[in-house]
Amino acid sequence: MPGLLLDTLNGKRGTSVPLWLMRQAGRYLPEYRALREERGGFLAMAYDSEAACEITLQPIDRFGFDGAILFSDILIVPHAIGQHLEFLAGEGPKLSPRLVDVALDALTRDPSRYEPIYETVRLCRQRLPETVTMLGFAGSPWTVATYMVAGEGSRDQHEARALSYRDPAKLDAILQRIVTETIEYLSGQIEAGAEAVQLFDSWAGSLAPDEFERLVIAPNAAIVAALRERHPATPVIGFPKGAGEKLPAYARETGVQAVGVDETLDPNWVARELPAGMPVQGNFDPLLLLAGSDRLESRARDVLEAFADRPHVFNLGHGIDRRTPIGHVERLIATVRGFKG
Repeated sequence: MPGLLLDTLNGKRGTSVPLWLMRQAGRYLPEYRALREERGGFLAMAYDSEAACEITLQPIDRFGFDGAILFSDILIVPHAIGQHLEFLAGEGPKLSPRLVDVALDALTRDPSRYEPIYETVRLCRQRLPETVTMLGFAGSPWTVATYMVAGEGSRDQHEARALSYRDPAKLDAILQRIVTETIEYLSGQIEAGAEAVQLFDSWAGSLAPDEFERLVIAPNAAIVAALRERHPATPVIGFPKGAGEKLPAYARETGVQAVGVDETLDPNWVARELPAGMPVQGNFDPLLLLAGSDRLESRARDVLEAFADRPHVFNLGHGIDRRTPIGHVERLIATVRGFKG
């Protein structure tokens, strides 16, 4: 029996609004911090299917969200393509060798790195209530490419953007490889039990409009088309953070079934500009959730009212901050659950 979230992603508007939060399984939860202390670092837990499943289910057990998002990372794909991946305390993820320095064919593919992720999905789907939607995910090609090229994250994605202008054929080859891997990776998640998947494009906002068309819209459209052919019943959520005024074109041209919206956009504008009837996800500010001021409830209601005439999944404009108090999350949930659109 499909749950409220899956129904909404399939275009049905009910009397209640489904709710899940990006990074809902993570460091703001004391049970996550305790498990990490016991099991080790982030990457070790992502590849430990039992631990990753337990983490995925922690926010469901505590809050009763409508969706469980796989505990993993977008850099599993470059790790499987053949780059070395490590997470350094205080520095974030590091990939080597950097593709700004070496050719793509210098890497040796290791698809076995996907297997623990598929097992996590299988375990979670077995243990979740049937009305809770199991969500898989992957990074979108542009965002993944920025890490592969530079070997790490950056504020302006300088290395990848410069490579796009200096040697577009090299960047296009990297993107195509990520597209091919991502299709296989998300297909594997779906076959393991994911009922919907999300493409995270965290760095989509750094591109000029013509580059956005080439580097964001076209690769995502290729992934969505392949997934729709293989798994026509599985919705794909596209989340191009920072897309701004380019969001409607992304929604129309990529073929995604639902669009995630960050907190920088006016939800009333989004409701007007997106294709009629398209499900939308977002766009509550994670920093307002962290602050927990008197505006928390009123802003949540503003978002809910803005999207009241279309299928809407309540979510944040990006991931929950690790310093967010549990009580603030509970206030937000109560506001969303109490809303009658």
